[in-house]
Amino acid sequence: MSNEIQAANIPTPVVETKYDAGEKGQIEHVNDVSDDKAAANFKADAMEAEKMEHEMTVMEAVKAYPMACFWAFVMSFCIVMESYDVFLIGNFLALPAFANRFGVFDEAAGEYVIATKWQSALQIAGQLGALIGVFLAGPLTSRVGYRWATLIGLMAMNATIFIMFFADSLPVFFVAQLLEGLPWGIFIANAPAYCSEIVPLRLRAPATQVLQMFWAIGSIIVGAVTYKYNVRLDTSAYKIPTALQWMFPTPLAILMFFAPESPWWLVRKGRLDEAARSVERLGRKAKLNAGETVAMMRRVIEHESEDKPNYIELFKGTDLRRTAIVCGIYAAQNLAGNLIANQAVYFFKQAGMSTDTAFALGLITSALQMIFVMLSWILTTYFGRRPIYIYGTLFNVVMLFALGIAASVGTSNAASQAQASFGLIVSVIFTFAAAPVSWAVIGETSSIRLRPLTTGIGRATYYIIEIPCIFLASYMLNPTGGNLGGKCGYVWGGTAFACLVTAYFCLPEMKGRSYREIDILFRRRVSARKFASTEIGPEEDD
Repeated sequence: MSNEIQAANIPTPVVETKYDAGEKGQIEHVNDVSDDKAAANFKADAMEAEKMEHEMTVMEAVKAYPMACFWAFVMSFCIVMESYDVFLIGNFLALPAFANRFGVFDEAAGEYVIATKWQSALQIAGQLGALIGVFLAGPLTSRVGYRWATLIGLMAMNATIFIMFFADSLPVFFVAQLLEGLPWGIFIANAPAYCSEIVPLRLRAPATQVLQMFWAIGSIIVGAVTYKYNVRLDTSAYKIPTALQWMFPTPLAILMFFAPESPWWLVRKGRLDEAARSVERLGRKAKLNAGETVAMMRRVIEHESEDKPNYIELFKGTDLRRTAIVCGIYAAQNLAGNLIANQAVYFFKQAGMSTDTAFALGLITSALQMIFVMLSWILTTYFGRRPIYIYGTLFNVVMLFALGIAASVGTSNAASQAQASFGLIVSVIFTFAAAPVSWAVIGETSSIRLRPLTTGIGRATYYIIEIPCIFLASYMLNPTGGNLGGKCGYVWGGTAFACLVTAYFCLPEMKGRSYREIDILFRRRVSARKFASTEIGPEEDD
């Protein structure tokens, strides 16, 4: 017993391990080798994922990421709501029941028309709201993610439609449009960024171009509804089309609730396991390696600042150039003939078409726009963003000046038909070349970390340019204003030419480039015209 007690009381010797300088150096060397090996494996995984994306064809990418295509489709559908309402207000201006209820009598035309100031006010109200919305979208998305930011916007949209439905005066319509614009800003800022982040490299252009297709679909729905009700002279002519807006937000909210968050956003937040699960939900496990894909994302993001993103950074260093490109491409959408497309029905009416014919041509224009957007997917598969945008804009410059000339030769039936034809061609070709390519450029240009803020500030530029352009367009077309009709082609032809020259010198080619390669090209300050020819090695990070 005493022996056991003695044994228990024997103090345990403290063994102190001592290393001489050589031994310590060996241990540190082993740790360094281990770290280097882990870094090498991480970089190898990232390079393998990027190589796989480069080697994929478009159809292979679709097969590998079918759910990414589906969720990009769902997110893009949110744009239908802005498109529907923008075209709805434009069509209301040409709707007899709306003009009779809220307009003033124009003795020269022998009918009621909406006063010029209210035409402009109603069309800019939504844009003013969206301008506020896009500034809210960036910080909101950076904080809660694309999915929850979009859900918040969809629920807000449901509430704001009530105000427009029960509006009984032009000031209330103005307020309703202003409030509806807030969620529009969230949708339009988030959609191109989300779509470009959830798909592989080969699908970035088609996934973002879908936005233009849904813009056309919104206008088709509006065109069909208002064409059906334009013969009515009671309030149902504009209340039923207004009420139909409720068919979009709730179904989309249900779908978006189950949507995966952008894996790039999750990696930025350090939630790597969730990012890997998101990648697996977007693609087929048998055709991808989620770990390698997340490594590729980490490789890009770890070269960015860890500070909280803010708007001031958009105007510093190489990010200033990237911001300028996004803002410029957004602004050009208003300056290259797009406003003729947005006011197609009213334009056709002022060009001399009857009310029925104007609404029919508006519907035909929207249908052709949707078809040509889908054809543009083929175009961007084989040709770069830069040549499509430049040659498409050049064609529209010619057509816009031709429109102005047709309006200057007299007031014959042939002249009216020529103006309508040129207006239709401008609207359709815009959605075949410049417009869909714009969405791809917007989704690709900004850095990953600043993307929600960049797309937000870019869309804000769009609205800032669009608001005075709407006033100008309304004044030029309105019989109580400039009454220029097709002669507005001279004005828009001039602004489109300015966009063409700017794009030639400033728009880089990003087709087939990974986000790592795009970052490097901007950091090296490569000229826009040399982007396509500059080679970036797979191991380069700087």
